[in-house]
Amino acid sequence: MAERSRGRSGRVVRTERVAPRMIRVVLGGDGLADFATGPYTDSYVKLAFPLDDVLYPEPFDLAAIRAAMPRDKWPRTRTYTVRKWDAGANELWIDFVTHGDSGVAGPWAAKAQPGDVLHFAGPGGGYAPDPDVTWHLMAGDESAWPAIAAALEALPAGARAVVFAEVDGPEDEQAAPSAGQVDLRWLHRDGGPRGRMVVDAVKGALFPEGVVQVFVHGEATMVKELRGHLKLERGIAREQMSISGYWRLGADEDGWQSAKGEWNRRVEQEQG
Repeated sequence: MAERSRGRSGRVVRTERVAPRMIRVVLGGDGLADFATGPYTDSYVKLAFPLDDVLYPEPFDLAAIRAAMPRDKWPRTRTYTVRKWDAGANELWIDFVTHGDSGVAGPWAAKAQPGDVLHFAGPGGGYAPDPDVTWHLMAGDESAWPAIAAALEALPAGARAVVFAEVDGPEDEQAAPSAGQVDLRWLHRDGGPRGRMVVDAVKGALFPEGVVQVFVHGEATMVKELRGHLKLERGIAREQMSISGYWRLGADEDGWQSAKGEWNRRVEQEQG
């Protein structure tokens, strides 16, 4: 997976509540002058949120800060998918799932105003729809929706895709323009356990014939169960799948990132 660690900054151009629990922040400014996502539809950036009581050197450089300052002074970092990069308009769209006042990035997005500065590193990425496969399977919760929506927009005309997208309720559904032939199935958990409906829907689905490319991202336990199902029961080869836990229920990103490597090793041992 390619990743560029160069520090950047963008200024808020505008914000939009695209769903009751999702806010889009559009960034612009000179800091994006040579930004590029490359061929990936799952491009991501690592956002840096400075601590309120810490004075950081200018220009803001996350790598330099980590090299020179103690860990407890580092900005808090959160990883977010690029919903869209519009090079012509010099605009970077990032969609934030919000949970009221909890978390770091969501509350920031809810309060963001034009002119506010957001520091970040990236982008990285590793997936894009393969035009040569027979069909595409995409599945995830709302944390994966920006990447799924970007992938649907990138599908070539007539490409077939089956999508399972879990959200809390029908008010959280979003439009997904695509030139492909998309069977989009919204799953409403209505306060139920996150990821369970995605797992059950994929396990119960009748798969089309032919070669499939898989994109499954979201809550880690959901991803683990679907990885095993797709690999062991459906017989889908690892190289045909982009599959990753963006987050884990009960852990913030700091805790999840520190444990993710060991989690992935255990999954590999269990599922082969």
